[in-house]
Amino acid sequence: MTEDKLKRRKAALKAWDTIRKKKNKKAINDVGKIETYVDNKNLINNFDIITKDEIINWKGNGVIKLFNKTPHNIACGNFWEIRWAYGCPLNCNYCYLRGTMRGNMKQSYVKFDEIEKCVKEAFTYIKKGTIFNSGELCDSLMNPILMEKIVDLFEQQKKHKIFLLSKFGTDHIEFLLKKPRKQTICAWSINAKTVAEKWEPNAANPIERLKAAEKVWDLGYDTRVRIDPIFPIDNWKLEYNNLIDVLFSNLLPNKIILGTPRGLWKTINYAEKAGVDMTWSTFFKENTSWGKKISFEMRTEIYKFMIEKIESFGYPIHNISICKETVEMLKSLNIKYNINKCNCYGSL
Repeated sequence: MTEDKLKRRKAALKAWDTIRKKKNKKAINDVGKIETYVDNKNLINNFDIITKDEIINWKGNGVIKLFNKTPHNIACGNFWEIRWAYGCPLNCNYCYLRGTMRGNMKQSYVKFDEIEKCVKEAFTYIKKGTIFNSGELCDSLMNPILMEKIVDLFEQQKKHKIFLLSKFGTDHIEFLLKKPRKQTICAWSINAKTVAEKWEPNAANPIERLKAAEKVWDLGYDTRVRIDPIFPIDNWKLEYNNLIDVLFSNLLPNKIILGTPRGLWKTINYAEKAGVDMTWSTFFKENTSWGKKISFEMRTEIYKFMIEKIESFGYPIHNISICKETVEMLKSLNIKYNINKCNCYGSL
């Protein structure tokens, strides 16, 4: 790591520590104020990222949709999607889009005029600052020409942001580099070398993805990293240990998202029909309301290992989130979560 990047990392860690101390002090001072106006039994209902009035009055449109189908015992909440495209050319073996798209991974796009109309309508109706996820039904960077137009829509206002999630490398980020943007959050999904080679054959290799993340981070973008799904392959601790070492030698992500494999029945069914390598599905040991998962004990071991490793770099635990996990798991790990919002993408 260069001296300049080392200084930036130290400054960021110092800032995070200062913010944490201020939040703790404010929380202590505000306890009396909160108890004066809110009954303890009702306190948990005051977290909503999306107010009830917004949900009642506006349900979304053809491009902007509210994702609110999370099972009750999964520690995740609502978030807004921007459905600008469908499908993905990367075709990862385990991808949930196989089930969502009923096996058709071919890319299709919404016309920009329709995207623009729907996005501006969303800006009118959604009053609270919101992060719109553009990588739920496709890879956010699979069409840089169209995505450039979309992110520039968000630069026309200062309340809402767009979240880009990708497994592409540096060849798809030129538009992000030529004009830095304040309303765009960049994120890369990365994985261990063996996992990427075996089940993500069309994606950029993990090092190339990290290079892309490093470039936008250097320009000041809010840059996040998603290590998901974490598979307990042979020598998994060594592989993921090495991955995190490389990650922190290149950048200091604003947030790190962790996750383990989820096997929805439709995903497994259409993956089998596609004839891809199905060895990724052999790790599943139990059923949950979000599909098949590896055993609770193995998931616990994975999360504890990853969190301990990440914290060893001085990274703040409150900037780590766990995706699509059960309430039971997060409680066992003593990870704080908000039952009414997406803990990975969050609010502004």
